[in-house]
Amino acid sequence: MQLSKAEEQLMKYLWKLEKGFMKDLLDAFPEPKPATTTVATLLKRMKDKGFIDYTLFGKSREYYPLVKKTDYFSKHVNGLIKNFFNDSTSQFASFFTSETNMSTSELEELKKIVDQQIKKQKQ
Repeated sequence: MQLSKAEEQLMKYLWKLEKGFMKDLLDAFPEPKPATTTVATLLKRMKDKGFIDYTLFGKSREYYPLVKKTDYFSKHVNGLIKNFFNDSTSQFASFFTSETNMSTSELEELKKIVDQQIKKQKQ
């Protein structure tokens, strides 16, 4: 299950806050802020999809994520690799490193990260 762009934006604020009431979520949006009813609709859809839940405090709801940010984006990247790069991480890496205008220092940093992961997996 995926989030719409608007739901994803709201989810990013909730991940950052870790938990929050409607007012906290509205405060996180830049101006012009969306209508309260719009955010309420997004929250309901996100709850129905299993991405968030809430705790009741009287009539107020404190929302919190059920899905970790890293899990959500990992699933997205894996889907991207599967759908656009024939399930080939090397094709994805080739595209990523050649088409994103990475500087030499950024490529060297990426190489360090890959080398560290290789070393970790060999242990």
